[in-house]
Amino acid sequence: MSHPLNTPLGRFGIVTSKEGPQRCIASIPAGGMTNPLSGQPTVAALAMLVDHVGGLVNHHRRGPSEWTVSSELSLELAPDALAQIAAAPDDPVVATARSCGRKGPNALGLCEITHRDSVIATATVRSFYIQAPGHLAKWPTGPTGPLPPGSLAERMAVRVAESGGAAKVLVQDPDPVLNNSLGIVHGGVSAMALELVGSAAVNAGREDEPLHTASLRVNFLRQFCTVPSGAESRYEGTALHVGRSSGVAEARAVGEDGKAAIIARVTTYC
Repeated sequence: MSHPLNTPLGRFGIVTSKEGPQRCIASIPAGGMTNPLSGQPTVAALAMLVDHVGGLVNHHRRGPSEWTVSSELSLELAPDALAQIAAAPDDPVVATARSCGRKGPNALGLCEITHRDSVIATATVRSFYIQAPGHLAKWPTGPTGPLPPGSLAERMAVRVAESGGAAKVLVQDPDPVLNNSLGIVHGGVSAMALELVGSAAVNAGREDEPLHTASLRVNFLRQFCTVPSGAESRYEGTALHVGRSSGVAEARAVGEDGKAAIIARVTTYC
């Protein structure tokens, strides 16, 4: 199933081929994407795919009056994941998610990510169950088809900001297409942005020998949203450690109130 282009899933070309409480399968085009902060190739699109398919398998296990909210996302990449995607950029990356264990107040989805039948990553998504909200935004109907031209930053509605320090910053501009059914920024979009700012932070000044993302661990703490006016919502990445062959960064999604809504840890290797 191709998703309408005026939804978060459609905006990034996600195609869902199977869904249910035991297994969900979806794909995303991930080749040829670059980090707007560093200009380097990026695997950020995989975070969007994982958030969707891992959260979907958990969502299909909900009770009649329940809804799901993602609380954790973890992505572990093979050392050659970026190279494999670059070797065949027109082939989509496919994720298969399965349920893990019994459903309780929360649920865990396990994901295997492949490209041209080679496993390039594994991931997990943990969701917890809440009372179904009384008012959910309806997914709009609209055209499907090939993705319109545009950079990753344009599709994410983010722009590079002056940080005034060591942090790497992307501003999240309001775009209703990027909101989920709760009316907040889709978790996959935020996870992508956190990978972008985190990897850019560790690669500051080492454009010739960039470190590649090996793991992304995200904790969703509170709702992250944008407003048409007022203070800007943003993503901030700060290097915690940069060595000769590895680096670690902290990344945060900061709402217009100045509080961290999502935090992440990005680990990189050469």
